[in-house]
Amino acid sequence: MDIASRIEHTALSPVVTPGDLDSLLQEAVEHSFHGICIPPFWVKRMAREAGGTGVAVVTVAGFPLGYQMTQTKIKEIETALEDGADEIDLVWNISAFKDGMTWPKIEIAKSSKLIHEAGKILKVIIETCYLSDEEIMKACHICADAGVDFVKTSTGFGSEGAVVRQVAMMRQMLPSHVGIKASGGIKSYEQAVAFVEAGADRLGTSSGIKIIQGETLGN
Repeated sequence: MDIASRIEHTALSPVVTPGDLDSLLQEAVEHSFHGICIPPFWVKRMAREAGGTGVAVVTVAGFPLGYQMTQTKIKEIETALEDGADEIDLVWNISAFKDGMTWPKIEIAKSSKLIHEAGKILKVIIETCYLSDEEIMKACHICADAGVDFVKTSTGFGSEGAVVRQVAMMRQMLPSHVGIKASGGIKSYEQAVAFVEAGADRLGTSSGIKIIQGETLGN
């Protein structure tokens, strides 16, 4: 199974350094990972470094809690696109969703329009650890209707990361043209395979090297 091309090699630690990000990119190139997922502050630098490598530069907006004002998120997205980001992982407004507001869908649609007009990719993080099964299904419906490219499970900063059962449920709910990014707590080749088999198209992980080593060792 091709796991490497699904991996978004991730470094979102608050203490990440340029040296860490250079190593992240080098590893992504060496192992043919899909991309690197990095803090917005470093996008311009890493987009320059990644030029010509074929490695996508992924960054976040509304991270990690999602309850910023929409205007703030839009500005984050605009800046990330100007700086060279290929893909945006947007944390939706879980607080507003829990209140039953329609605003999360409007916010996602606004973000989708902006990102797609730039020819880039939008993933929306619904943070499954805070949602019931019913809410996950509803969230998937909202995201699909609002024009996302991927629904992403987790920020990695919540109380729990991706869950195989929930990814399988999301795959049943989402239309085929909307992908799934499983993230949070994926640390082994066995876990990676389980998520892909459940329906994940992308894997967000800071353990990409360990996962690939596990595949090489046949574990």
